[in-house]
Amino acid sequence: MDPDQGDGPGVGGLEEDGAAAPQPPAGSDGLESCLDHSDSDAHEFVTFRPSSLPVQHWCAYWCYWFLPSAALVCLLVLLVPPQCSTSVLTGLTGSSPVQHCAALVCLLVLLVPPQCGTGVLTGLTGSSPVRHYAPSTSAPVSSGLRTLSELLSWGRGSASPLDVATVPLAARDPPLATSGQRTLVSHDMMGGYLDDRFVQGTESEAPYAFYHWQHIDIFNYFTHNLVTVPPAVWINAAHRHGVLVMGTFITEWTEGAAVCEAFLTDEESYRQVADRLVQISHYHGFDGWLVNIENSLSEGAVRNTPLFLRYLTDQMHLRRPGSLVIWYDSVLEDGKLEWQNELNARNRIFFDACDGLFTNYNWTESSLEAMGSMAAEDPALGGRRADVYVGVDVFARGEVVGGMLDTNKALKLIRKHNFSAAIFAPGWVYETIPDKTSFRLHQDKFWTLLSDWLEPHRSTTTLPFVSSFCQGFGKALYWRGQLEKTGGWFNLSAQELQPLYGQEALRARAPPGSPSAPPEEGGRGLRARGCPEEAWSGGSSLLLEGQLAAAEPPGVGFRVFSLCLPLPPPVSLVTLVFKSSAGVSVSPELRWIKDKTTEVTGRPAALEDSDPVVRTLDRLSGGWGRGGWTVRCYRLELQDCELREVLVWVQREQPHDVAFSCRLGEVMVLDQAGLQAPSEAVQGVCIEDVVWRRAPGGPAGPGALRLSATLRWSFPPQLWRYFRLSWRRLRGPGPRAQAGPPVPLGRAYSTLFRLTELEVPGPPARVELRVEPVLKEGLLVPEALWGRRSLSYSGPVETSGDQDQ
Repeated sequence: MDPDQGDGPGVGGLEEDGAAAPQPPAGSDGLESCLDHSDSDAHEFVTFRPSSLPVQHWCAYWCYWFLPSAALVCLLVLLVPPQCSTSVLTGLTGSSPVQHCAALVCLLVLLVPPQCGTGVLTGLTGSSPVRHYAPSTSAPVSSGLRTLSELLSWGRGSASPLDVATVPLAARDPPLATSGQRTLVSHDMMGGYLDDRFVQGTESEAPYAFYHWQHIDIFNYFTHNLVTVPPAVWINAAHRHGVLVMGTFITEWTEGAAVCEAFLTDEESYRQVADRLVQISHYHGFDGWLVNIENSLSEGAVRNTPLFLRYLTDQMHLRRPGSLVIWYDSVLEDGKLEWQNELNARNRIFFDACDGLFTNYNWTESSLEAMGSMAAEDPALGGRRADVYVGVDVFARGEVVGGMLDTNKALKLIRKHNFSAAIFAPGWVYETIPDKTSFRLHQDKFWTLLSDWLEPHRSTTTLPFVSSFCQGFGKALYWRGQLEKTGGWFNLSAQELQPLYGQEALRARAPPGSPSAPPEEGGRGLRARGCPEEAWSGGSSLLLEGQLAAAEPPGVGFRVFSLCLPLPPPVSLVTLVFKSSAGVSVSPELRWIKDKTTEVTGRPAALEDSDPVVRTLDRLSGGWGRGGWTVRCYRLELQDCELREVLVWVQREQPHDVAFSCRLGEVMVLDQAGLQAPSEAVQGVCIEDVVWRRAPGGPAGPGALRLSATLRWSFPPQLWRYFRLSWRRLRGPGPRAQAGPPVPLGRAYSTLFRLTELEVPGPPARVELRVEPVLKEGLLVPEALWGRRSLSYSGPVETSGDQDQ
């Protein structure tokens, strides 16, 4: 079977060409809607059947959960002796109540539409299964697949178009293929799909997030579902930093053995499973699979396992070049479940069939020595030492080396023997502390301890380069120094390119003869950490702190970014947004590569606020709004160079000791020639999968009318940073109601957004949905170029109860 083969797109509602959705049956109470572009005189009329989300949920969950049970009962009925089953087939005339119930279940199953019986019910919105939406709000969520039948029936038409990564995998230096000692992180936390399951983010006061991406090479999202599909928010964050993302295919114990016997029975069966895994990874945008068979295999199944691995690996490489398939150390070549904690002759057959081996955790140094000897004797294996990922359980369960805050001891041994490492469950830094809000401190400490045994890589990016240090969560949401929204939130798609934290940030070169002191030495107490207390844009800033002693060099340089940024234009602009304590000056320093070999360090020339270029940037940005922040612009005249490091120097201005605090809000590098008014408009805004709901009314009158819908639009992907969505009332309820002011809906990190439970005026009315692009360089997009779509509606709307309005 061709792994590219699959169902075509199947999104319900209004299509891109404006075709109308199906009309409700004659005589039904409907809400008549009119959708139109604000910049067009054309109108498209669509009548949507009014619906009640609670009723949909009950119907959807009935099919999703009840049908498998019903099928099992039917099997039991078939086992009833013929003399008993006759009564079942002849209209419940038998004498057994159990038979009566079984017969009723059979009749119910027969009444289920075929599309429901073959897979998961596609309820709620469009053609996507109910598992893709939160039950209480219909907000889109990520999920895995629990059964083999779900996997085999997977198709693009039943997948969620909202749960798709929007950030391509960034290039990196050095490339992963040439990295000799890689680091894989397997994220296993509390069953998975927690706050991170919400595709568009969620409110959360103390979420877990990861932001030390420069230290790792591969990120695996792990749960105990048969198929774990990494949430799109993790894929976006990892890809932005050049880190591969892998899903998990796992079978376990008795149930897992049955699954393996089913799909490893012959070539056609295992190819069908592999093809579905390839299709899923391609659709959602991630880069490979961890295959974990933790159950015994029969002779036939284990014979086909290497063939399955080789076919899956080859197809993944064909469809997603650079992808990986890694085997977990569990089953042996004879089918026994027996963890080896190393690569050896008993599990080598699986290693040879894929891209690597993730060992179990109970290894010793003698295990590493044995693998080293094996590699020395076999040239083919010797060239693949980096493909052996030695497992380290951060929870330190069982007889293991290191773990917890001693994980660095395990990494030291692994690197000593020149192998890659697989760090399992580093969320330990979050799970084991009572005060979840302080987990940043624990996470920074953990990764600082490991930093000596990790090989950082540089992400490759292009102009314009911008980062506000947002970690993808915070206590509030900011825009250009102004508070936009209060309350805790989480959305890893909002995470921007991360700076260097802890010890890595302090490895800056001081002036000749005065090397920078490492953290906590020389009385400096230098620190570089993410801080959610205030931000320029997003949810956090980078806080630089320390002591500048009179007896020591007057300044200290913090390495903020390590990256690969080609600088083809002759003139680039650098902007630095910061707040600093009194008595210090703050300035950027850059390091770049000239002629592909020569490293050059320099400080760009500062521009006065009156400079025409600064004034142009301020005007095109709509005014910086500052809010107590300092915004400085610098000119950098280079051509055909590659920027490698961005440093920020903090220097005391007085001859005495100075304790300093410097909060960095944003760093940006852009092409001066690109300072032109934006001209691209948002195109093709459409509304799909519309659901209306009338809340229960009371003595005061009918309940509020709520709208859920999917917005889709297009805009050049290289231009946008995110989108700000809003809505406003154009008219209603009633003809005399005036147009209302715009009301924010949130931020979108995709050209697709699910609007959920928006309270709108009762009919007849008209509302407008608006899409404002936020460009990477921060230039203000004129309102005339925003995307708009208005919706007019009238007619009766059902309530969620029995009463009609």
